[in-house]
This record gives sequence, structure tokens and C-alpha cells, in this order.
Amino acid sequence: MTTEAPPESPRAPEERIGLSRNAAGRAVPSAWARTRSRIASEDPAIGWAASIGVALLALFLRLWHLGQPHEFEFDETYYAKDAWSLINNGYVRSYVDNANEHILDGKISGQWKDEPSMIVHPEVGKWLIGLGEKAFGMDPFGWRVSAAVAGALMVLVMCRLARRLTGSTVLGVVAGLLLTVDGLHFVLSRLGLLDIFVALFILCGVHCVVADRDWYRRKMARLQPEQVTNDRSWGPVRGLFFRPWLLLAGISWGLACGSKWEAVYPLAAFGLMVWLWSAGARRSFGVRWSVPKSALADGVPAFLHLVVVALVVYVASWTGWLVHANQYEEHLSSTQYTRFVAEGKTCDDPEVLNDNRWPTATEPDASGLGEVWQSLRSLWYYHHDVYEFHTHFLNCSTHTYASNPAGWLVLNRPVGVAADTDIQPGTRGCEAPTGSTCLRQVLLLGNPTIWWGGCLALVFGLVMWIGARDWRYGLCLVGAVSTWLPWLQYDDRPIFSFYAIITLPFIVLALTLAIGTMIGPSSQPSRRRTIGVVVSGAFVVLAVLNFAWFWPIYTNQLLTHGEWLDRIWFTRWV
Repeated sequence: MTTEAPPESPRAPEERIGLSRNAAGRAVPSAWARTRSRIASEDPAIGWAASIGVALLALFLRLWHLGQPHEFEFDETYYAKDAWSLINNGYVRSYVDNANEHILDGKISGQWKDEPSMIVHPEVGKWLIGLGEKAFGMDPFGWRVSAAVAGALMVLVMCRLARRLTGSTVLGVVAGLLLTVDGLHFVLSRLGLLDIFVALFILCGVHCVVADRDWYRRKMARLQPEQVTNDRSWGPVRGLFFRPWLLLAGISWGLACGSKWEAVYPLAAFGLMVWLWSAGARRSFGVRWSVPKSALADGVPAFLHLVVVALVVYVASWTGWLVHANQYEEHLSSTQYTRFVAEGKTCDDPEVLNDNRWPTATEPDASGLGEVWQSLRSLWYYHHDVYEFHTHFLNCSTHTYASNPAGWLVLNRPVGVAADTDIQPGTRGCEAPTGSTCLRQVLLLGNPTIWWGGCLALVFGLVMWIGARDWRYGLCLVGAVSTWLPWLQYDDRPIFSFYAIITLPFIVLALTLAIGTMIGPSSQPSRRRTIGVVVSGAFVVLAVLNFAWFWPIYTNQLLTHGEWLDRIWFTRWV
């Protein structure tokens, strides 16, 4: 017995373009229909309420005892003081000896000198840290609270991005929850370092380019209601020149690069993705030779929206530096990081400093637009010195917690940012057995369930991207590769596993998409759905339990030596 396909109902002209029929005899949706949002059927109020709820949970966990330990943890010793100087002086000043001890004792005034300090990272993240210090004071809570807020906002953006990609509020919540209970994200959200800010802005940039992909296809469907039949047609061009979501993406990436330069790589990668997605949209509407045509019609506007806007935002973030450029020209134009260019010079050689000054340091002071140009040139020379620091000066340095980036995704070497060891029994609450001691530690260690499972999800994502042509998995792969692999070229100098925080969102997205694929698209009860829900639910529960298990070494809790060893699973974690 065969079932006759139901007759087609009358449709609006823009919905009348059926390319073919499927096995059931129903018309394949038109390009217009395929551009419609996947989340239109979900209640937006519920989606936002659920996302905000997860973000508030993340914020609560990150604010809990945020001021402990009461010390400068790891590189907080640089960024906290730089941020205070920025927010109060407009530029970073150097500080006196023993400034850390004085600041922790509450003595803030008189800790900074008049000359500028040579900083080796951009200033956006430090401005944000400084806002927390301005609001809550120059103490550990003050210099960490901005990072806690950034971490919670990152969870919110993750919920919204996963919901946009999957069309499911539940999967959006799962993605946000996984990010909430990852140890690397959690600890970095409780430190006055720069990495959580660059991770937030990169994730915002990715969300914006994905939103632009949806916006672009909907706009094209309105501008091109019928399938293109002329082989020479380019499809709509002028109406797609201004792309508001790409403008926001450019601002986000400018802020990301203004926190750390590492954001340049995913900016380039997703810039190419924007072009290819646009070309794919044109091809779906019948445009021939869509890739080269899109390079001009879409690539040029995308470059302006992403790269040019990001560059403008990046330079604007140095406004404090530019206003005080004369200070840098006077004190730092012959910096310790500038190297001889003679062949064979290394950091081991006795003479590595270059006595040449920036050209702008010996020029007469300009005025008006000439002064702006002179300051911008000084900023360029300063950037050259910073680049020399990162690419050459550190080559002879070593660090206990340095690690090879090839093993970051499998948690090869966590970073200890604070430790109070050898606490004797009977003191400071230590109840260790005789012959043992207690300790407190803060360890930058990812949640093994998420990272190890995420590696498998990325492999699965590669199969789905190539085999099923699912562009969402492509997004995860491109994001992971562009934020992780570039570090391999710098493995000859000290770099740390927590730099992979910018890769974590794509690992979480890959896991979320894999969970969605496992459960399946149908909401009807089935064997596949039951197995998928059980396996996926067990994975999420295991991730939460894993987070609870490592909680003491994420939050500086008192542990006996034996309890600590129970959480240090490998010798490389010591």
C-alpha cells in the first residue's frame, strides 16, 4: 500500500521555488525557507531566562571567596599594578621595590614612580581590571572581580551561541553548564590575568559572525525572492554591503586583539569563513562561480567590517599611551628588548642591547595632526620592541610550568598559580595524620571529562564536517585549529597551557553538537533518543562531579597531603 503525497498548498511567490522532491514526495524547501531561523519555534523568553540563569550560577561560583588567597597570584603581580596605574594615571608607570607587600598591607599611595613601564601586552584587559579596582579597591577582590564578570558573561554568550547553532534551549544550557564547570575557565575567571578577556571577546566575535551568517541569508532571501537563472548574475550586492553583525564582530575582535595579540589568528580564520559562507549562500540561490564573485561582492565589505574596524578599535585602545607618547619616547625609546640585527646574535651574547633610539625620540615635537602622526609612529616602534620581546628575548628563558602546546588539549601540564605548603598538623586547621602535612593550592587545570571528551568530539566533528557537510562542526574545527595550532611555532620559549582558554569554547561547542547528534532531531520517543539522553546526561553529570572533585585545588581549600595526591593524577601535574 502506498501513501499518496498530500497536495501542495498555495504559497507566496517567494516560497514557490522547490528545487526537487524528497523521498516522501514533498517539495524540498526553497532557499528562502532554508534561511529561516532554526529557533523561531522556541520561546525566546524561556531561552533568555535559562541562559541568564546559568550565567548567574557561574557568577556566584566565581565570586565565592574571590579575595582568597590574599596575595598576588602568578602574573597578577604585573597586571593588577599596571591596571591601577592605567585607571588612575592614563598610562602604565613602573613601581617601587616591595610594592606588592605594601599594597597587600593597604598602603597604595607612593608605590608608583613617574616614568612609564615597559608592558608587553595590549591594554584592554588591564583597563577592565582597573575598572574593578576603581570600584572595589586595590586588593585581590578588586583586581579579580572584572575577570569573574567576564567569565560569567562568557557563559551567557556560550548559551546563546549554542542555542543559535542547535535551535535548542536545552543544548544551549548544556553548553553553558559545561563551560561553567570547567576548571581552567573557572580559575581564570578568578584571577586578574588577561586571558579570560581575550577569550570572551573572541567568543563574542564568533557569535557575531554566526549571527551574520543567518542575517545574510535572510536578507538575501528578501532581496532575491526567485532563483537566479542568469549565468552572469552576481545576486544582490549593494543591499548586502552594510552588515551590522559583522560590524559588531569587528569591534569584538578589536577588543580581543587589544587584550592579547593571539586573537589575530582566529580573526583571519573566521574572516575567510565569512567569505566562504557568503559564497555558499550565493550558490544556494543559483549564482554561478559564486566563490570568486563573493570574494569581491562580500569579501571586500567583510574585510572592512572585520579587519579595518578591528584595527581602528585596537589603535583606539592605546589612547592613554598615545596621549603620553612623549613619556615613552623619553624613557623607553631605547628598550632592553630591541635586538641587534647582526646575523648570529642571540640572547646568550654579552651585547644584545641596541643603543639606537626611535626616530621620533630625536625629532622636534610636532603639533596638531603632526603630533598625532608622530605619536602613532612611536606606538609602531614600541610594538616592534614588544614583538622582539615575544619572539626573541624569551628564547633563553625557562619556567617550571612551561609546557609543549602539542599536549595542551589533553592537559599535559597545569599551572600552579598559588601554593601554601608544609602546613603542620594542629596549625591553621590542619588535621593530617602524624608524619604528614597539609597544603593549599590554586591550580589552573581543565576539567578532564570536558577536555578529554572534547578531543573525541573534535575528531567526530571532522567526520561530520567532511562526511555530512555540517558547517557547524566546521566552525568548531576552524576555531580550535586557529586558536591552538599557532602556538606550536612558539614552543621554543616558555608558554603555558592556560593559553588554551581561547580554544575551550570550541571544544564545548563540539561536545554540545555531538550530544545533539547523539540524541537526534526528533522529539518522539525512540531507542536512539533514549540511549542518547542517557549517555549525554551521564557525561554532563560526570563533568559536574569532576568539577566538584577538583574544587579544593581550584579554590585554595585546605587538604591533607594524601587528599591532594588523590587529585594529582599524573606526575606531570605536580
